[in-house]
Amino acid sequence: MNDRTLTFSIPNDHENEMKRTLQAVYDALTEKGYNPINQIVGYILSEDPTYITTHKNARSMIRHIDRDELLQELVKNYLSR
Repeated sequence: MNDRTLTFSIPNDHENEMKRTLQAVYDALTEKGYNPINQIVGYILSEDPTYITTHKNARSMIRHIDRDELLQELVKNYLSR
C-alpha cells in the first residue's frame, strides 16, 4: 500500500480568470432574481448546468471552469480570511 500523499496545484493565471468568470455568473444570476450562492453551490455539488442561467452566457462561462479548481480556490480564499 502506498501512503504517499499527492499534491495538487493550480497555476496562478487561472485564479484571476476564475474570479472574473465566477463574478460574471454571480451577476447574471442576481440580475435574473436567483440566489446566486445557492445556485452556484448546486452547480458545484451536482455538476448540473441547469442550476446556472443562460442569461449573459453564464452557463457556458461556468462550464469552462474545472470544478476541482474552483473548489480549491473557494476553500483557499475562505481559509485565508
